[in-house]
Formats: sequence, C-alpha cells, structure tokens
Amino acid sequence: MCRTQCSCGSPCPQRQSSPPQGVHLLRATPEQAGRTIKFQGGVYGANTSFFAVSVEPGSGPGLHVHPYAEVWIVRRGQAGFQAGREEIVAGPGDILVVEASVPHKFTSMGNERLEMVCIHDSGNIVQHSVEQ
Repeated sequence: MCRTQCSCGSPCPQRQSSPPQGVHLLRATPEQAGRTIKFQGGVYGANTSFFAVSVEPGSGPGLHVHPYAEVWIVRRGQAGFQAGREEIVAGPGDILVVEASVPHKFTSMGNERLEMVCIHDSGNIVQHSVEQ
C-alpha cells in the first residue's frame, strides 16, 4: 500500500489526496478480496455495468436473460457456458458475447477458481431468471 509520504520525506507520486473532478475511485475493501464484485455504472454516469467474478469450481448463476448484450472475458480458470442451446468451454483470454434476450449461464469448471469480467451493455444490471 502506498504511503502519503515516501521514506525520503517527499510526497509519494503514486498517491493523490482525492481523484480529479469527474473521476470516481471505488476502492476495494479487504472483505471484497476473492469475492465477486458488482458494479452498476449508471450511478456514476456510465452506460456500462459489470460483475468482476471470482468463484470456486462448481459455482455460477442459473439460466437467465438480459434485455441487452453481455460480454464475458475469462481471466483465470475455466468456465462452461450455456447460451441458447449451445455449450462452450472457455479459458484464460477467451471472450464470449451473448446477444440480448438469449438465455445463458456459466459454471466454474476444473480445479481452480474462476475469475472473469461479465460486462453488461447497460448502466444498470437487469437480469431475469429462466425456468429450465
């Protein structure tokens, strides 16, 4: 963690007392480490929202839909995706896009934790469960 002043006594160049005007800095808390983070951009004037997913193997949401497109970027681990009637396995660096109103879900696979970003093309996350 950065200190307000470096050991030489000069102000630390890595730290600002507050973000510049028009910038929102949302710092993670220790409780958020290793957990999924939900961000709804509309509150901050952004037209994009996301989940920064971090889940154990076997975890994932049930089948659901959104009225907008969703983009997944897998950063670590493996995920089994179901989109419509298709099933796809994706790993680190893979990007998947599902169009609006297509039923979809994912499940963390393998032995390691799944870390990915689920980008929602909306300032607010709108999600409706689908019966199987």
